[in-house]
Amino acid sequence: MAVNSKKIAVYVLVVFVLYVIITDPAKAADYVQIAFEGISDAAKSIGDFFTWLADGAE
Repeated sequence: MAVNSKKIAVYVLVVFVLYVIITDPAKAADYVQIAFEGISDAAKSIGDFFTWLADGAE
């Protein structure tokens, strides 16, 4: 039963994403940009943390 719920949730999410892309491409592009900026900032923070650790955590 959980697998079916997961498939339904993914299907609904895909339909919603396609709807947003079709109805308002500019806003969809803004959402993608925000998501990539968030991922980039997170990766940079992880890199800074490991650099700090490698430098002796000072």
